[in-house]
Amino acid sequence: MNGYKKWLIAALLISVTSTALIVGLTFESKTFDALREIRLEYILAASLFHILAYIIWGVRFRTLCKALGYRVNFLRAIEITLSSAFAAAITPASAGGEPLRIHLLHSDGVPIGKATAIVIGERLLDAIFILTSLPFAFYIMRNVFSNYELDAVFLTAILLVLIILVMFLFGIWKPEKLKTIIYGITEKLSPFLGKRADSTLSHFRMRLDMEIDFFHESVRTFFKEGKTGLILGIAYTILFWFVDFMPLILILKGLSQMPPILTAISAQIILAMILIVPATPGASGVAELGAVPIFSTFVASPILGVTVLAWRAVTYHMNLLIGGIISLKVLKDMDLIKKITGSSSELKQVP
Repeated sequence: MNGYKKWLIAALLISVTSTALIVGLTFESKTFDALREIRLEYILAASLFHILAYIIWGVRFRTLCKALGYRVNFLRAIEITLSSAFAAAITPASAGGEPLRIHLLHSDGVPIGKATAIVIGERLLDAIFILTSLPFAFYIMRNVFSNYELDAVFLTAILLVLIILVMFLFGIWKPEKLKTIIYGITEKLSPFLGKRADSTLSHFRMRLDMEIDFFHESVRTFFKEGKTGLILGIAYTILFWFVDFMPLILILKGLSQMPPILTAISAQIILAMILIVPATPGASGVAELGAVPIFSTFVASPILGVTVLAWRAVTYHMNLLIGGIISLKVLKDMDLIKKITGSSSELKQVP
């Protein structure tokens, strides 16, 4: 069995099992009443909004390519991003999406350095949006979470966000200094980790060195060659996330519940931050179980499980379905991890 099939089966099993558990634990008599009165037009609208988010993602991807001097056919941009969404949905920590986008761009004639800059630029725009939105999300949710322990957690999270943002800026301004600081921290920690950790720390430093250089060069490339495209990329990033936050609101509307819109968006921003870390394929299981305590603050208990089920179906299982179908067209060999070959596109250097 190919590697991608194993990850796909694992992702589906984890997601379906965790969702079934949540639905089973929250199902009650009032759930039947909510399901009988469900308005399917809102569920359909939620799906259409997620599809619209795909389109915005493709437009952003195409804009960043153009900013660095490469024109990508619109449909090809959609194909690459959807195939990437599928790869991300079946690989641990969603790590398969970026390498696939880089590979497909490179196979279309974009130099590997520029392709990496484009993809890292996308990742950076998403990270900046989530990190800068997180303090506002915590502020909006402050009345929902009145527990002092949770307040302490939120303050800690905001502090970590500020530290990460400072590291981002420092990585742009003084990459070598950032490396020196992190190397110094790892050196101080190494005696506590034992001799066996030496090789791990060495590998970590090498990987860190490469990632900081990639990050610095990518940002530098955009500021030198694609400032206008970067500004448009920021606008498309904001639009993308707000459009992709709408399905949850529409699903709840379909279940005859209207949450405060800012609260629903803030909850998803917090959840997006949590889902950056998990090592399960496409954050399966973690997303479903993580959504329960966060959504429960504004979703009625009888429809909590159904809400998580519908939200995950629209925002995750659609990625598997549509991304998988597109991947069949784009990829000649479906082994996304070991052997990726893409189809050609209409791509040319901008004069």
